[in-house]
Amino acid sequence: MNEKVKAKVKELLASGRIKGFWGLRTMQGNIGPFLFSSPDDLDELVVGDRERPGDTRYPLNKLLVNLARCYPEEVFGVLVRGCDERGLKTLYSWNQLNPEKVVPVGIACPQELAEACECLKPFPDEFVAGEKAEGSEFVSVANVESLSLESRLEHWLDQFAKCIKCYGCRDICPVCFCKECTLEKDDFIHTGDLPPENPIFHLTRAVHMAGRCIDCGLCNEACPADIPLRTLYKKVADIIDEEFHYRPGYGDPKEKSPLNILGEAPKH
Repeated sequence: MNEKVKAKVKELLASGRIKGFWGLRTMQGNIGPFLFSSPDDLDELVVGDRERPGDTRYPLNKLLVNLARCYPEEVFGVLVRGCDERGLKTLYSWNQLNPEKVVPVGIACPQELAEACECLKPFPDEFVAGEKAEGSEFVSVANVESLSLESRLEHWLDQFAKCIKCYGCRDICPVCFCKECTLEKDDFIHTGDLPPENPIFHLTRAVHMAGRCIDCGLCNEACPADIPLRTLYKKVADIIDEEFHYRPGYGDPKEKSPLNILGEAPKH
């Protein structure tokens, strides 16, 4: 898989189609983000763990947004899995990136990873490496919903009580792009208290992610308290889909989130 991605990126850089490519490389024994600007550097490019390609996660789209703000006229490439592509489409719809200035290089996630993530579409529309895996249902959501209403409330209150308000979920999220964050406003949510106001902090963020979360799972992995945030946001995404027939990143990138427009809900 590595060689196919390297060949594609080398072609893009050598032709001048892109100024640089956000990908991954191994540094001091760890895999991390790197902006490749020369074909000569591509020997160090990786797509993640050899046994589970795509399993190394990093919010490359978030880095791309910051880079695009500094160099709005340049075209950059970026490594994308299925969820990363959904992130790009969502960022396009929120006018955070210009699709004409982005060249995605896609990889498909293996079946094992698709099932572990409960991903509905574990591959981008176009990819240069990997094979299409079957989508997986939201078993984690079904498990919580099988509980009684009282047990569900107790479950989530117990989970939210573990929060240390590190903002890791917000900081790593590829579609969190607000320049001012409501979660830091003392007149809305008390600052300096641990645990934070329960459940206001996480419910506020869950509402904020409605119509925006692309189910990449980075928040889950970043949370030091192991709060199952991905399960919460999967349920929020289901509600938005049921009410507005919209799931971020799955349709036309020109389609706006129903929570980002004025007027009646779309009729399908």
